[in-house]
Amino acid sequence: MATDHQNPASKQQQPGTSAFKLVIYEQENFQGRCHELTGPCNNLQEAGVEKVGSILVLCGPWVGYEQASCKGEQYVFEKGEYPRWDSWTNSRRSDTLTAFRPIKVDSQEHKIVLYENPSFAGKKIEIIDDDVPSFHAHGYQEKVSSVRVQSGTWVGYQYPGYRGYQYLFEKGEYKDNTEFGAQIPQIQSVRRIRDMQWHQRGAFN
Repeated sequence: MATDHQNPASKQQQPGTSAFKLVIYEQENFQGRCHELTGPCNNLQEAGVEKVGSILVLCGPWVGYEQASCKGEQYVFEKGEYPRWDSWTNSRRSDTLTAFRPIKVDSQEHKIVLYENPSFAGKKIEIIDDDVPSFHAHGYQEKVSSVRVQSGTWVGYQYPGYRGYQYLFEKGEYKDNTEFGAQIPQIQSVRRIRDMQWHQRGAFN
Protein backbone atom coordinates (compact mmCIF):
# COMPACT_ATOMS: atom_id res chain seq x y z
CA MET A 1 0.00 0.00 0.00
CA ALA A 2 3.05 2.27 0.41
CA THR A 3 4.90 3.13 -2.78
CA ASP A 4 8.17 5.00 -3.25
CA HIS A 5 8.26 8.17 -5.32
CA GLN A 6 11.09 10.62 -5.75
CA ASN A 7 8.87 13.69 -5.90
CA PRO A 8 5.17 12.81 -5.71
CA ALA A 9 4.11 16.35 -4.83
CA SER A 10 5.13 17.56 -8.29
CA LYS A 11 2.75 15.20 -10.07
CA GLN A 12 -0.45 16.67 -11.38
CA GLN A 13 -3.56 15.00 -9.98
CA GLN A 14 -5.39 13.14 -12.70
CA PRO A 15 -9.18 12.82 -12.84
CA GLY A 16 -10.36 9.65 -11.17
CA THR A 17 -7.41 9.35 -8.80
CA SER A 18 -7.92 8.27 -5.21
CA ALA A 19 -9.97 10.50 -2.93
CA PHE A 20 -7.25 9.99 -0.33
CA LYS A 21 -3.54 10.67 -0.75
CA LEU A 22 -0.85 11.16 1.87
CA VAL A 23 2.94 11.32 1.45
CA ILE A 24 5.27 10.31 4.29
CA TYR A 25 8.84 11.61 4.34
CA GLU A 26 11.41 9.91 6.53
CA GLN A 27 13.07 13.20 7.49
CA GLU A 28 11.77 16.55 8.68
CA ASN A 29 10.85 19.32 6.21
CA PHE A 30 9.87 16.85 3.46
CA GLN A 31 13.36 15.45 2.99
CA GLY A 32 14.65 11.91 2.52
CA ARG A 33 12.84 8.88 1.17
CA CYS A 34 9.11 9.31 0.70
CA HIS A 35 6.20 6.91 0.57
CA GLU A 36 2.72 7.52 -0.79
CA LEU A 37 -0.45 6.12 0.76
CA THR A 38 -3.85 6.04 -0.94
CA GLY A 39 -5.53 3.67 1.52
CA PRO A 40 -5.14 2.07 4.96
CA CYS A 41 -1.74 0.86 6.14
CA ASN A 42 -1.72 -1.17 9.37
CA ASN A 43 2.07 -1.32 9.70
CA LEU A 44 4.37 1.25 8.08
CA GLN A 45 7.50 -0.72 8.94
CA GLU A 46 6.21 -3.75 7.01
CA ALA A 47 5.50 -1.38 4.09
CA GLY A 48 9.14 -0.25 4.11
CA VAL A 49 8.83 3.04 6.01
CA GLU A 50 11.64 3.31 8.56
CA LYS A 51 10.67 6.61 10.20
CA VAL A 52 8.04 9.35 9.90
CA GLY A 53 9.75 12.76 9.84
CA SER A 54 7.17 14.88 7.99
CA ILE A 55 3.83 14.42 6.25
CA LEU A 56 2.13 15.99 3.23
CA VAL A 57 -1.64 15.40 2.99
CA LEU A 58 -2.75 15.96 -0.60
CA CYS A 59 -6.27 14.56 -0.13
CA GLY A 60 -7.65 13.77 3.27
CA PRO A 61 -8.49 13.63 6.07
CA TRP A 62 -6.49 10.81 7.70
CA VAL A 63 -5.84 9.43 11.16
CA GLY A 64 -2.44 8.14 12.23
CA TYR A 65 -1.79 5.75 15.11
CA GLU A 66 1.11 5.25 17.47
CA GLN A 67 0.95 1.45 17.19
CA ALA A 68 0.38 -1.09 14.43
CA SER A 69 -3.16 -2.21 13.55
CA CYS A 70 -4.51 1.27 14.38
CA LYS A 71 -3.87 1.13 18.14
CA GLY A 72 -2.50 3.57 20.69
CA GLU A 73 -2.37 7.35 20.54
CA GLN A 74 -4.25 8.98 17.63
CA TYR A 75 -3.32 11.93 15.41
CA VAL A 76 -5.73 13.56 12.94
CA PHE A 77 -4.31 14.94 9.67
CA GLU A 78 -6.28 17.18 7.35
CA LYS A 79 -5.16 18.50 3.96
CA GLY A 80 -1.94 20.44 4.38
CA GLU A 81 1.74 20.28 5.30
CA TYR A 82 3.19 18.85 8.53
CA PRO A 83 6.96 19.53 8.40
CA ARG A 84 7.86 18.06 11.81
CA TRP A 85 6.46 16.15 14.77
CA ASP A 86 5.32 19.20 16.73
CA SER A 87 3.17 20.36 13.80
CA TRP A 88 0.71 17.51 14.34
CA THR A 89 0.81 17.04 18.11
CA ASN A 90 1.88 18.71 21.33
CA SER A 91 1.74 15.41 23.18
CA ARG A 92 5.15 14.19 24.25
CA ARG A 93 4.22 10.68 25.34
CA SER A 94 5.36 9.13 22.08
CA ASP A 95 7.09 10.15 18.84
CA THR A 96 6.09 7.08 16.84
CA LEU A 97 3.63 6.72 13.97
CA THR A 98 3.04 3.15 12.82
CA ALA A 99 -0.34 3.00 11.05
CA PHE A 100 -2.63 5.22 8.97
CA ARG A 101 -6.15 5.05 7.60
CA PRO A 102 -8.36 7.51 5.71
CA ILE A 103 -11.27 9.13 7.55
CA LYS A 104 -14.61 9.02 5.77
CA VAL A 105 -16.40 12.38 5.95
CA ASP A 106 -19.87 11.90 4.50
CA SER A 107 -22.06 14.43 6.27
CA GLN A 108 -22.62 18.14 5.90
CA GLU A 109 -24.19 18.30 9.36
CA HIS A 110 -22.47 17.75 12.70
CA LYS A 111 -23.99 16.72 16.04
CA ILE A 112 -22.23 15.16 19.03
CA VAL A 113 -23.33 14.54 22.63
CA LEU A 114 -20.73 13.94 25.36
CA TYR A 115 -21.74 12.41 28.71
CA GLU A 116 -20.24 12.55 32.18
CA ASN A 117 -20.65 8.83 32.96
CA PRO A 118 -20.37 5.57 31.00
CA SER A 119 -23.36 4.28 29.04
CA PHE A 120 -24.64 7.81 28.28
CA ALA A 121 -25.53 8.75 31.87
CA GLY A 122 -25.06 11.84 34.02
CA LYS A 123 -24.60 15.42 32.86
CA LYS A 124 -24.08 16.03 29.16
CA ILE A 125 -22.99 18.65 26.64
CA GLU A 126 -24.59 18.69 23.18
CA ILE A 127 -22.81 20.37 20.27
CA ILE A 128 -24.39 21.07 16.88
CA ASP A 129 -22.48 22.45 13.88
CA ASP A 130 -19.83 24.19 15.98
CA ASP A 131 -16.25 23.88 17.23
CA VAL A 132 -15.81 24.27 21.00
CA PRO A 133 -12.29 25.23 22.19
CA SER A 134 -13.28 25.08 25.87
CA PHE A 135 -16.05 23.07 27.52
CA HIS A 136 -15.47 25.07 30.74
CA ALA A 137 -16.41 28.28 28.91
CA HIS A 138 -19.72 26.59 28.00
CA GLY A 139 -20.37 25.69 31.63
CA TYR A 140 -19.45 22.01 31.34
CA GLN A 141 -16.75 21.03 33.83
CA GLU A 142 -17.38 17.30 34.12
CA LYS A 143 -15.41 14.36 32.85
CA VAL A 144 -16.37 12.72 29.53
CA SER A 145 -16.93 8.98 29.85
CA SER A 146 -19.20 8.21 26.88
CA VAL A 147 -20.05 9.83 23.56
CA ARG A 148 -22.80 9.66 20.94
CA VAL A 149 -22.02 10.95 17.45
CA GLN A 150 -25.29 11.47 15.60
CA SER A 151 -23.75 13.06 12.50
CA GLY A 152 -20.44 14.26 11.18
CA THR A 153 -16.90 13.34 12.17
CA TRP A 154 -15.18 14.97 15.13
CA VAL A 155 -11.88 15.10 17.00
CA GLY A 156 -11.86 15.56 20.76
CA TYR A 157 -8.89 16.81 22.78
CA GLN A 158 -7.78 16.15 26.33
CA TYR A 159 -7.27 19.85 27.12
CA PRO A 160 -8.85 23.19 26.12
CA GLY A 161 -7.57 24.91 22.97
CA TYR A 162 -7.33 21.64 21.00
CA ARG A 163 -4.31 20.41 22.98
CA GLY A 164 -3.22 17.09 24.44
CA TYR A 165 -4.26 13.62 23.36
CA GLN A 166 -6.56 13.45 20.33
CA TYR A 167 -9.60 11.17 19.99
CA LEU A 168 -11.34 10.53 16.69
CA PHE A 169 -15.15 10.32 16.85
CA GLU A 170 -16.94 8.87 13.84
CA LYS A 171 -20.71 8.33 13.66
CA GLY A 172 -21.79 5.87 16.32
CA GLU A 173 -21.75 5.22 20.06
CA TYR A 174 -18.83 5.01 22.49
CA LYS A 175 -20.11 3.54 25.77
CA ASP A 176 -16.99 4.28 27.80
CA ASN A 177 -13.66 6.08 27.39
CA THR A 178 -11.75 2.91 26.45
CA GLU A 179 -13.92 2.64 23.32
CA PHE A 180 -12.54 5.95 22.03
CA GLY A 181 -8.98 5.18 23.12
CA ALA A 182 -8.71 7.32 26.26
CA GLN A 183 -6.96 6.05 29.37
CA ILE A 184 -8.82 8.62 31.50
CA PRO A 185 -12.30 10.14 30.83
CA GLN A 186 -11.09 13.64 30.05
CA ILE A 187 -12.07 15.74 27.02
CA GLN A 188 -12.11 19.53 27.24
CA SER A 189 -12.40 20.69 23.61
CA VAL A 190 -13.83 19.31 20.38
CA ARG A 191 -13.96 20.34 16.73
CA ARG A 192 -15.46 19.13 13.48
CA ILE A 193 -13.40 17.44 10.80
CA ARG A 194 -14.31 19.31 7.66
CA ASP A 195 -14.29 18.11 4.07
CA MET A 196 -13.83 20.00 0.81
CA GLN A 197 -16.92 18.31 -0.63
CA TRP A 198 -19.09 20.22 1.84
CA HIS A 199 -16.86 23.01 3.11
CA GLN A 200 -14.99 24.76 0.31
CA ARG A 201 -12.74 26.64 2.70
CA GLY A 202 -11.20 23.33 3.64
CA ALA A 203 -9.56 22.16 6.81
CA PHE A 204 -9.40 23.66 10.29
CA ASN A 205 -6.43 25.99 10.77
